[in-house]
Amino acid sequence: MIRTTWAATAAVVATLALATQAQAADWSYGARGPYTVNQPLNAYSWAGPYLGGNLGYNWGSVSNNPTRPSGFMGGVQVGYNVQSGPLVIGLEGDLQLNGADNRFAGWKFSNPWFGTVRGRVGYAMNNILIYGTGGLAFGTLSGETATQRESHTSAGWTVGVGAEFGLTQNISAKVEYLYVDLSSSRFDITGMPNAYSTSMVRVGLNYRF
Repeated sequence: MIRTTWAATAAVVATLALATQAQAADWSYGARGPYTVNQPLNAYSWAGPYLGGNLGYNWGSVSNNPTRPSGFMGGVQVGYNVQSGPLVIGLEGDLQLNGADNRFAGWKFSNPWFGTVRGRVGYAMNNILIYGTGGLAFGTLSGETATQRESHTSAGWTVGVGAEFGLTQNISAKVEYLYVDLSSSRFDITGMPNAYSTSMVRVGLNYRF
């Protein structure tokens, strides 16, 4: 009888010990907490600095004058992106050489160069980035007649949209539309204030470091 009682007591003690160890393990695991990912990991990253080039075509107009300069353009861009999930925010600057010009009656106007400094806000779908952009623009408007030539450099604003496609982890291609509006300056050849505005479509390649 005594042996049976001791055996039963030993079994109960062993059972309680195992249960206590199991509960302690549960508490310990709960305190650490398992590693979890709150959002899917992006296979493609848009973050970091980049450098690239572009080619495009632009068509514009000169205020208070019938000329409508248009032509091909090309340039370079540099920028930096930060990314949080699908949201991509960045800053980009570019400089362009521009062949846009037009002659009407006795006047010829051209925009030999321009540049922009823009913010970009986009939504990334893996290796596809759709974005809006806008900011500061600056450039030169040149005018001439048969006997006189003058140029004025002014600042203005720009706004646009674009799409960028990741080809490899470091190389991407983009297509972009921009509208640029430069403030007016008084030209002696017209005797009036003349401003330049233009629309453009361009394609480009970027290399991210």
